Amino acid sequence: MAISEKLVTECRQRLLQAKQDILNRVKEGRLSLDQNEEKGGDEGDQTIRVLAEQEFLSMHERLRGQLMEIESALARIENGSFGYCEETEEEIEPERLRALPWTRLSIEGAEIRESMNKRYARG
Repeated sequence: MAISEKLVTECRQRLLQAKQDILNRVKEGRLSLDQNEEKGGDEGDQTIRVLAEQEFLSMHERLRGQLMEIESALARIENGSFGYCEETEEEIEPERLRALPWTRLSIEGAEIRESMNKRYARG
């Protein structure tokens, strides 16, 4: 049974909205960082600026990863592989796709991947 067109359309809309939200957050973060860019000040001011930059870069990296997952999901919609688990090749549960439209794994696939990661993790 193929994934319903209605579900794919719903997920595409959610992915595009999430993408726009991320791009807006990055833009707002950059504007905020630019406003605090004034040079000078004492060591405390400089430390606060450095911490703000580090926080922005950390957030930016997280959002960049999320954006890559969203772009990948949109590509899977275009090529017809959206909604199928990379691990089990079965359909991903509709509820899971609604909750995480960029997911590549079904619940079973996520459990398999997690157990594999634990097995090969260096401890």
